[in-house]
Amino acid sequence: MTQRRIALLVSFLLMSLTLTGCGLFGGDEERDEFSGLTNEEQFYRRALDQLNSQNFSGSIATYQALESRFPFGRFAEQSQIEIVYAYYRNSDLEAARAAADRFIRLHPDSENIDYAYYMKGLSSFTQDSGFLNRFLPIDQTKRDPGRARESFGDFAQLVALYPDSLYAADARARMIYLRNNLAAYEIHVANYYLERRAYIAALRRGQYVVENFQETPAVADGVAIMAECYLRLGLDDLANTSLALLRDNYPQHASLDSSGEFQVRTEITNPSVLYTVSFGLLGDNRIEPPLAPTQRPFNSGSKQIIDDQGQPPEEERRSWLSILTLGVL
Repeated sequence: MTQRRIALLVSFLLMSLTLTGCGLFGGDEERDEFSGLTNEEQFYRRALDQLNSQNFSGSIATYQALESRFPFGRFAEQSQIEIVYAYYRNSDLEAARAAADRFIRLHPDSENIDYAYYMKGLSSFTQDSGFLNRFLPIDQTKRDPGRARESFGDFAQLVALYPDSLYAADARARMIYLRNNLAAYEIHVANYYLERRAYIAALRRGQYVVENFQETPAVADGVAIMAECYLRLGLDDLANTSLALLRDNYPQHASLDSSGEFQVRTEITNPSVLYTVSFGLLGDNRIEPPLAPTQRPFNSGSKQIIDDQGQPPEEERRSWLSILTLGVL
């Protein structure tokens, strides 16, 4: 028993020394990084100096160390709003949104709350632009509008809650840009459906633009799409109404010729198998779809079927000979 106890004691001492050594090494690294910082103000001053010198990763680490050591200090609130900017400048946009959200939850009555809303919207706005857009001609209106909607919602919340904020004017300008892009995206989707002869889906997109994105350049395109879809579907009265609206409000639209007549698309995308397999080198992807009839029938086909079923045919009267011979004669 004595030897066993001695072995256990030695094992325990070795384990303790190992853990103590690991802790000492970690402590040395931390002390080297923040050596000389003894109080909250010194941490904040270093983080601010790093931020002003554009050492954003270093300032983020110092702000985090400041908050972990002094979570309720007098510099805690200011460091929590400044780390949002540090994340943004460090291109860590998701972290910037999360930090702005956290500041809004923790300090709803802060005088910097409008800045938190603004940076939250700006992070989504910048993230939607992307790094490659600086070098490649990417059309923003053809990309997924998720981030644009988030940014628009954040800016709208800022303008609604703090209309007199210093950041409200810039937020409104960005909202106009985002709204135009969202409307143009709907037009791209409508054209996609229209080229594939999904006229109902294209019509719904055009109506959505006209109803929800007034005063945007895409409204004229939405009305033109509505007119063409109505023509394709044979709804002449609705097509005439849309055409009158287009002529009165947008006489210079590309779908109208010099005399004001509507130009229906004569070709749509319909790639053949050969065109698809050869990546567009062989075959064709354009066809000429027929227009709908100029007049619709008075009764639909289903109505005609119901009417016919309501009039059963007259039964032929059987003779006695047919009855006695079981229909043989």
